[in-house]
Amino acid sequence: MTGRTVVITGGNAGIGKATAVGLAGLGARVLITSRNAERGSAAVDEIRGATGNDAVESVSLDLASLASVRSCAKELLDRVDTVDVLDLNAGGVLSQRQVTEDGYEAQFQVNHLGHFLLTHLLLDRLRSSAPSGRVVVLSSWGHTQARAGLYFDDLQWERRPYRGMAVYGATKLMNLFFAFELARRLEGTSVTANAMHPGFVASKFGREGDTRLLRIGILIARPFARSPKKGARTAVWLASSPDVDGASGGYYIDCKRSEPSAAAQDAEAAKRLWEVSEQLAGIS
Repeated sequence: MTGRTVVITGGNAGIGKATAVGLAGLGARVLITSRNAERGSAAVDEIRGATGNDAVESVSLDLASLASVRSCAKELLDRVDTVDVLDLNAGGVLSQRQVTEDGYEAQFQVNHLGHFLLTHLLLDRLRSSAPSGRVVVLSSWGHTQARAGLYFDDLQWERRPYRGMAVYGATKLMNLFFAFELARRLEGTSVTANAMHPGFVASKFGREGDTRLLRIGILIARPFARSPKKGARTAVWLASSPDVDGASGGYYIDCKRSEPSAAAQDAEAAKRLWEVSEQLAGIS
């Protein structure tokens, strides 16, 4: 990965930081995003220390603010001439419905819409990166919980009872729809897009915000979880391996192409989500 530039959202902790360590260790220039500047700076120091690679930087990004997404994209474009890999790792889960400053349900915006906009703003730079650009989307087995697909007449959970993990599962289905539709739209270019499931990882997932019961459950199950390093293995592989040169539109688990749920294979729903997301993100 020497000479290649990687952007990782949420790279200050957990799977994101482990992915940053893996790719910085392979020689890449790595830019991580973080909501908190101090945490981002501390993570940069840790990644540099673990890899001996000083080409690691932090950029501020709050996915709950579309203004922050646009500001982050501008800073990235000002800093780097190429974006060879965009790793969309950041995300979260909430128990209670919250609304962002943009007026959208928080999980929907943080887990999907913010990344949708960021990718759009960096796409030309990905296209111009030689020999190819790669987009890696962190989804989850949790997408299988959205068995009925998406309710397009209520994407913001304004009329349905709000159940945090059900909403989370729907956003993970959105991640797959996004990756597959992006891959379709990029056919004939040098840019690929793939999604992945990291497994159950001992990370900070569910330990922040209002998810008290989920936090307790995760702590109980923690002895059975895999390490962030193991959870990041597929992300590092998708970002760097020649084994997936030209491969696009796939869903991977443990570095093997896997079959997503039947709902995730609805190409019309993926196209519809893309069009709705363009409108909500203010993309003309």
